[in-house]
Amino acid sequence: MATWDLSTTRHHVLFCNGGSCNNWGAEEVTQAIRNEISKRELDDVIHTTRTRCNGRCDDRCVAVVYPSGEWYKNLVPEDANAFVNSLILNRDMTGKVSHTFAGEGFKRQEGISTGIAKNRSKVEKVSKQF
Repeated sequence: MATWDLSTTRHHVLFCNGGSCNNWGAEEVTQAIRNEISKRELDDVIHTTRTRCNGRCDDRCVAVVYPSGEWYKNLVPEDANAFVNSLILNRDMTGKVSHTFAGEGFKRQEGISTGIAKNRSKVEKVSKQF
């Protein structure tokens, strides 16, 4: 098992490889973007991790980028170049960003489904602990 030096990492990309995303080509998306990162010799700047379901199955294939807190949707392997440009060159990926972090939570872009509410009583119980 590797322990990476993340001291030069500016972006951490979490690729959803849950069931719905995998059925829609998440592995191919993950590999295409990782190949683009390597081709540009940006492995020390962009760290990637495969995850299980990120809970936005309607948006498949999904990637989440930190620390910016942007959620990307409907990714396909052909998006690899534009995706890396959006990270490194701050280029807009119009139509591919579904949520952005807005300080107190994530803001949905227009036209993105709200999704299913999480169990309120469970959330309130956890909040009272803090």
